[in-house]
Amino acid sequence: MLPLSPDALRQQLRSFASRAQPVRILLTLGSLMAACAWTGHPDAVIPLFLGAIASALAETDDSWRGRLRAQLVTLGCFAAIAFAVEAAFGMPLLFIAGLALSAFCLTMLGAVEARYKAIAYATLILAMYATLGIENMGSHGVAHRGREPLLLVAGAAWYGVFSVLWCAAFPAQPVQARLVTLFTVLGNYVRFKASLFEPLRGIDIERKRLALAQLNAEVVTELNAAKESIFRRIGARAPTGRISRYRGLYLIAQDVHERASSSHDDYNALADAFFHSDLLYRCQRVLGLQGLACQRLAESVARREPFEVGPETVQALADLRSAIEHERARADTPARLALLASVEALARNLALLDGQLAGASQPSARAGRTEMGLFDRSPRSWRDAVERVRRQLTVRSPLFRHALRLSIALVAGYGVMQAIHPAQGYWILLTTLFVCQQSYGDTIARMGQRIAGTALGVVAGWALLQLFPQPLVQSVLAVVAGVLFFATRTTRYLLATASMTLLVLMCFNQVGDSGVLLVPRLVDTAIGSAIAGLAVLLVLPHWQARRINELAAAAMRGHAGYLRQIVVQYRTGARDHLDYRLARRNDHNADAALSTAVSDMFREPGYVRPRAGVALRFLIRSHTLLSYLSALGAHRAALPDSAQMAVLHASAEGAIAALEALAAGLEKGVVDVTDGAEAESAARAALAQATADGGESGSAGDPQARTFHTELGLIWLQIDALRTHAREWLQSEGSETTTAPA
Repeated sequence: MLPLSPDALRQQLRSFASRAQPVRILLTLGSLMAACAWTGHPDAVIPLFLGAIASALAETDDSWRGRLRAQLVTLGCFAAIAFAVEAAFGMPLLFIAGLALSAFCLTMLGAVEARYKAIAYATLILAMYATLGIENMGSHGVAHRGREPLLLVAGAAWYGVFSVLWCAAFPAQPVQARLVTLFTVLGNYVRFKASLFEPLRGIDIERKRLALAQLNAEVVTELNAAKESIFRRIGARAPTGRISRYRGLYLIAQDVHERASSSHDDYNALADAFFHSDLLYRCQRVLGLQGLACQRLAESVARREPFEVGPETVQALADLRSAIEHERARADTPARLALLASVEALARNLALLDGQLAGASQPSARAGRTEMGLFDRSPRSWRDAVERVRRQLTVRSPLFRHALRLSIALVAGYGVMQAIHPAQGYWILLTTLFVCQQSYGDTIARMGQRIAGTALGVVAGWALLQLFPQPLVQSVLAVVAGVLFFATRTTRYLLATASMTLLVLMCFNQVGDSGVLLVPRLVDTAIGSAIAGLAVLLVLPHWQARRINELAAAAMRGHAGYLRQIVVQYRTGARDHLDYRLARRNDHNADAALSTAVSDMFREPGYVRPRAGVALRFLIRSHTLLSYLSALGAHRAALPDSAQMAVLHASAEGAIAALEALAAGLEKGVVDVTDGAEAESAARAALAQATADGGESGSAGDPQARTFHTELGLIWLQIDALRTHAREWLQSEGSETTTAPA
């Protein structure tokens, strides 16, 4: 075997560092198992392992200082809940009342931010682990008061040591991993966007738009995750070194996303007009190459190598310009010239997008050309944190419903456990806690995976216990299972559940015969899953169909805010300042939330979504509107004052008012087309007159003004369609309310 070169060795080390949490778990569990074997206390393995696992579940991406502070808070919460469980363990009423109250309060704590959400969830899990450990020790005649809580906290603290040290040793690695994922997902989005430029008749553009909206939601999620990862490492300070470069790459990703998500005209109209031309195929080729460039950029970030765009896109852009000139020489009608002007605007946008990707080789150069501040979404003070929780204390809040539902489910599980007195009955509560999710679709999916994964783990555990009766081998298998759990828990939940079941069986076999757990583990898992499924179905079910109004209203307000910032910059000139980027990000976040809700709606029972097709059409139109806004944002430039620009600004202000009125109507449940109708009619009439006077002819005038004009016309068409779909949705809601049983 040939020795590794220095570059290959560095690459292997970086790859090793990127698998951060499973590696930390390997170090933690391996060292704990070795310590227990060396000291002759195998009975301490279970609480130490469970404490370490709970600590790892509380971990969020952070700097080493932030991770240290979070670890101290986590240990405080763990100690409080563990000792409270031990104190109340023999008093059923006190125990379940305390558990239910803790479940509600800790779940509501998730309203503050992701860090506290993870700590709160892990604290609940540790409470369940404490019950399992106390019950197991009691069944083996071991009863040292305070022992289980101390061992649980010790295991959590030991994992915390590795976590903090890892964050200090590899401070930029999580940001690097986030950017790799971001540019990979962005590349997938850009390549799929290229498929819209096929000049073929009969293509279902609406279906492609829907798929694009779903891909856009993935990009938005990764943009948010990358931004938070960067911000946690710089705070209010100016970043240096690799973090500075990564911040530049993140801002480039934002700009590429805006340009890639833009649409310059109706795709069906373009396909009809240029059906016998290769013009759209050339657009498709350029965009496809740029999608590949995004993915190559992801690879260069992963390898920490310089990025080069390559000459292919430059040549493809030159070929596209040549094809446009050829089409211009043949265009003989105003309508064809207008569509050709849209293709020219697209070509300018693609050229600028290529420039953004070329700048990725030196993203720090952006510092002199744009404001690079990031918006801090974390709570500013304790008062702000309390206010965030207070705003969620309403029955309309999905988080409040989930908190109450989880508390009731745990009470029901405890009641079933007391009624049937099963062996190892606290697995029922633990299963309920893991399976009961905020949405119906996630709960049902996890319910099936949990049962199947437990069955797989039980079968694998039984077989391995028969094959390897040696305690040392079983210890190694327990550590491997723990590593596998954290390597798969976010991507393959069934396999993760099987791994955790295997870990538990191997650990319990260190202090007794875990064969007695095989059947109870299966039965208790089935009972706990059934309770979680019934809870999400019967206890304050929060169907996505009932949230569409507020999410659609938020999307309309996001569109209005984004358009308002764009219009300002057509007066003052393009500046990527924080207010503009924040409006753009808020709009994309609202669009992604609506897309996710509509997707989740189709995983719910059919009787709660009789008009889901209307919501689907609304989502498509909303995302199409966002793509036209992105095109306006991509072409921002200061335009000189003129009568035409006054008309365009008035039309844009009318569109903003119409979007805000539509948002208000969705919130109230009534879309009133007469509200502001006179001002809107005047704005539309002026825009139509400008069109009749040649504003879209494509033969004269400022190209930026033509693009502004074209996009405003397309935006108004989407507003009309959105109003129609909103009225359909609200009418269907009204009829359901009238006919629904009390």
